[in-house]
Amino acid sequence: MLQQARMKRELAKLANADSKDICVFSKNDNLSVLEAQILGPPNTPYENGIFKLEIVIPEKYPFTPPSIKFLTKVYHPNIDDSGRICLDLMKMPPTGGWKPNIGIEALLIAIRMLLENPNPDDPLMGNIAEEFKQYNMEFCSKAREFTKKYAS
Repeated sequence: MLQQARMKRELAKLANADSKDICVFSKNDNLSVLEAQILGPPNTPYENGIFKLEIVIPEKYPFTPPSIKFLTKVYHPNIDDSGRICLDLMKMPPTGGWKPNIGIEALLIAIRMLLENPNPDDPLMGNIAEEFKQYNMEFCSKAREFTKKYAS
């Protein structure tokens, strides 16, 4: 019950937000599965891309973080081929930074910021992280290619 009320409040807040960069909508009546879209940040290889994500809300939300994954293929050191995301805010303490007051909007903003500023020192994709560090122009070219192919 707490989860349902919280999700209704969060979705209403997101619907009224001025942001054109993030949108979220429910895929079912009980608000346990959401779909989000993030607009690729400007001045990045992801610019103008529209990236779809799936958000699964656990029964113990907000005390347990939601599971979020990209449905759109992304070339990024912190996002693997299955769409899983390496982001501390999405993990429970002590290894992660999840807190019940974070919410869906903050997580999506953090994910968008991760697109803008990859963290190659904590990668899911070691080869892409190495490329990001050593051959950044090549990384950017491949990331732009993926964005054009999968997120247009």
